[in-house]
Amino acid sequence: MASYILRRLLQSALILLGITLVTFVLLYLVPADPARQIAGRSATAETVANIRAQLGLDQPFFVQYWRYLTGLLQGDLGRSYLQRTEVSELVASRLPATLLLMAGAIACELALGLTIGIIAALKRNSRLDNGLMIFSFISISAPQFVVGILLLYVFAVKLGWFPIGGYGTFAHLVLPAVTLGFLGGGWYSRMMRSSMIDVLGQDFVRTARANGLSKWRIVLRHVLPNAILPIIAMIGIDIGLFMSGIVVVESVFGWPGIGQLAWQAIQRVDIPIIMGVTLVSATAIVLGNLLADLTAPLIDPRIKLK
Repeated sequence: MASYILRRLLQSALILLGITLVTFVLLYLVPADPARQIAGRSATAETVANIRAQLGLDQPFFVQYWRYLTGLLQGDLGRSYLQRTEVSELVASRLPATLLLMAGAIACELALGLTIGIIAALKRNSRLDNGLMIFSFISISAPQFVVGILLLYVFAVKLGWFPIGGYGTFAHLVLPAVTLGFLGGGWYSRMMRSSMIDVLGQDFVRTARANGLSKWRIVLRHVLPNAILPIIAMIGIDIGLFMSGIVVVESVFGWPGIGQLAWQAIQRVDIPIIMGVTLVSATAIVLGNLLADLTAPLIDPRIKLK
């Protein structure tokens, strides 16, 4: 186990290094000039040139990238061009909101997706199964902003059960988490249904039925632990997805997460923030997948980590 984790961490370090290089190249090739954004439209060419020199943007690409890497190895994500604040501080200030939304969204999509998937698999080819799969298809296809606005209109404006937007209480979390859970739950339900149907056809399930075990005991003790493995892998991916921020949902509900920070930085070509959010998101994806791989053997002992 220790050697596996060490090997995966080394692989993850190389992946993150590659991500920083690709992102840095793309930002270097962007035609927009951060110095011009800082100086303003009316600034002279001399002023813009001075700002470029102060930020080191007049240096060759490899010099800029090496300076970024050396700072990164010391735990320095850089300093925002426009906000004049350390990127690590900006990301840390948005991290609690992002983690809270991530936990709420994953809980909602699991509750919705697993419930629908299990029922649909047990009622395979029935009207209920067809209806649930149509619902899951709608949830997958629905645009995030449409679902978010509808939930706001019904439950915040008309019924007044939840606040229209903001952050700070459990009531503020419900609607954005349900919005993301509704969209992700469709994927989980379809994956769970397919996995359940596959496991239900295995020999050990037929043996359990022949031994007289009850239906729900077979489902909970034998089928579910085997069918849920693909879902664990999806959760690992979702951790990284939500850590990168869901810009549309955060904008609709006024949620102060990393997504809004990244979107603002992209509009202003604030390269240090863009690099910082990208690196944090990539790290979350890598660690999320590693966590999913480490969890799988705990559920199914037949899986061996190599």
